[in-house]
Amino acid sequence: MPSSHDNGADFGSPADAPVRATAPEQQTSPHTEAAEVPRTEQTLLEQMGGFSGLIYSTVPVVVFVPVNSFFGLTAALWAALGAAAAILIWRLIRRSPIQPAISGFVGVGICAFIAWRMGEAKGYFLFGIYTSLVYAAGFVLSILVRRPLVGVIWGALNGHGSVWRSDRRLVRLYDVATAIWALVFGARYLVQSELYDSDQTGWLAAARIGMGWPLTAVAFGVTIWAVRRAGHLPVHSGA
Repeated sequence: MPSSHDNGADFGSPADAPVRATAPEQQTSPHTEAAEVPRTEQTLLEQMGGFSGLIYSTVPVVVFVPVNSFFGLTAALWAALGAAAAILIWRLIRRSPIQPAISGFVGVGICAFIAWRMGEAKGYFLFGIYTSLVYAAGFVLSILVRRPLVGVIWGALNGHGSVWRSDRRLVRLYDVATAIWALVFGARYLVQSELYDSDQTGWLAAARIGMGWPLTAVAFGVTIWAVRRAGHLPVHSGA
């Protein structure tokens, strides 16, 4: 059923023609906005180095534990650093995004330094344990102050700013996704800190890998769900 605006346009003057000509462009804008969602997913994944980057992040740990068992701590630290450097060089050769590899190399360097200073293999995992605690606290705090980090990051990556905060449904979606990330990091801290305290270095490495990219993939899936749902909901600009 035509609207009153459409009826008025049918009987308007020729000067109204340019206005009518712009209608198809206005009608396609929702599709254009929806088309940004897959690009958002790709951007989020690129920031994490892609799925291959998530898997590569476990390589230094896989190298560290057996080398430590057979050749000692010093050899294990150099082996982990060498593995991280090899990943960085490999991504350079393939012209893949290197920022995640650089961050990974720096992280391995910090872990190796802590283990060297402590003189214990389990010290290699200490930085990751407390990093998980800080991340978990940050995600929880962002929910409490009504600025869930998933929404903040999504708005920053896409240039939408904080307009989503005016719609309670969008805030709830990002609360859910942010809570999942908080659970992931919180679980990592609780499990790995317990293994650390009990000197279970082998199981600590297994937990580091098992609670690494698999749980990250789950949290990322929930994030994609939230971003897609947000792309299909209107944002109210009113107070």
